[in-house]
Amino acid sequence: MKNKIMLITYSDSFGKNLKELKQMVDTYFKREINGIHILPFFPSSGDRGFAPINYREVDPQFGTWEDIQALAENYELMFDFMINHLSRRSPEFLDFLEKHDQSEYADMFLRFKKFWPNGEPDQKQVDMLNKRKPCAPCEDILFADGTTEKIWCTFDNEQMDLNLESETAWRFVEKTLRFLMDQGAAMIRLDAFAFATKKLNTSCFFIEPEMWDMMKRVQGILDEKNIPMLPEIHDHYTIQQKIADHGYTVYDFVLPVMVLHTLFSQNSRRLRHWLEICPRDQHTTLDTHDGLGTVDVEDLLSEEELQAVIDKTEEYGANFKWDYSQKGHGGKRVYQINCSYYSAVGEDDDSYLLSRAIQFFTPGVPQVYYMGLLAGENDYELMERTQYDRNISRHNYTVEEIETLVEKPVVKKLCRLMQFRNEYPVFDGEMSLPDTDDSCLSIVWSCKGLEARLDARLKEKSFTITYLDRMGEAVTLSLEEDFKWDE
Repeated sequence: MKNKIMLITYSDSFGKNLKELKQMVDTYFKREINGIHILPFFPSSGDRGFAPINYREVDPQFGTWEDIQALAENYELMFDFMINHLSRRSPEFLDFLEKHDQSEYADMFLRFKKFWPNGEPDQKQVDMLNKRKPCAPCEDILFADGTTEKIWCTFDNEQMDLNLESETAWRFVEKTLRFLMDQGAAMIRLDAFAFATKKLNTSCFFIEPEMWDMMKRVQGILDEKNIPMLPEIHDHYTIQQKIADHGYTVYDFVLPVMVLHTLFSQNSRRLRHWLEICPRDQHTTLDTHDGLGTVDVEDLLSEEELQAVIDKTEEYGANFKWDYSQKGHGGKRVYQINCSYYSAVGEDDDSYLLSRAIQFFTPGVPQVYYMGLLAGENDYELMERTQYDRNISRHNYTVEEIETLVEKPVVKKLCRLMQFRNEYPVFDGEMSLPDTDDSCLSIVWSCKGLEARLDARLKEKSFTITYLDRMGEAVTLSLEEDFKWDE
């Protein structure tokens, strides 16, 4: 993957389908966008695509494989693979429902009675689990033969967990990944992979060494076409460092909350520390289809500093996703902050552009969520209408809305920042952090005689970017006109 900006979007959020998505990016963001993470576009029974029914189809309301391949001609595409689960409406699970133990897929899904020695966990074992619901992660399933059985269900009740101890499950994984690679994937995002390995009397989350064996097996399949994977996990930052040490690209999920802390506190000390120690082979984010992770910044921010960010974003309209694990101190704790990033900074243009400048100068491939690309505000109407908190940051833009929003001054300035990040050839070089007062932040990138420098003044919510031209002269980047740099 090139070290250039990747857009994150649903198939029907940036225009109503894949054709309109291509039309909008081609028309307005050709220079700004190099890659596109198209969130799951397969037929799905829940969780907005993340309960896939059949990976071999594009949901007809979004388009066809021809539409995907048309995008792949000009943009590096990232596809999701949900290695932890599959829809209860998938052909494989429906066959299991119909034939039960006689199904060829009977061992493909994780059955409580075969995992737990007593058929189900006791309270102590439930308490050990890293879980996203306040009860045991299972669903009572009624089979055609009239019997009922508990099937492991980590997330939504449409998402049935796969049993990766089963070769049946692995045959499915291998065939699916090979198919996705053939359809134009330049990278595979391994969704929720840390939940995929289960082991008795553990948290069933990121279990070592089984986790490394699973990742090695997946990467071995992708290596057939030299496709990298991006494992997705929200946890303590040291886990990302450990994954990076094993040679994998990782997400920087620290940055979203860390940048908010930096802006709200007007203090760069914590951020500078993170920039010194963060993995270099990473994809940076400020916003994604999920909320802003809080677990990722534990021990990088104090509890008081994190709570201050939570309180401020709540003031700006955020809601929260909760963690029900025992590490939630016996109750629950905020796991993610649901809020558009533009709203999270108080819908202040200067703060927003500063946050993006910091992201673009952070090591790694920048990802920009479609709402962030348009400086989108919280969508309270959608959230209330659907009664789903995360929809606060999942507005679906029509072509007409996009054509209007690209004229907003903050969007025009963001685009010029993105042009600079994509086209000034310095961000594969070396980063340094000059000493500054804590109310300021400076980041310098240098490569082959060229240099770019970000100087941020946190109290003023302002920044300047200077760079060396081909003659070695320092130039200040203007956000009032398109960036010009000929290769």
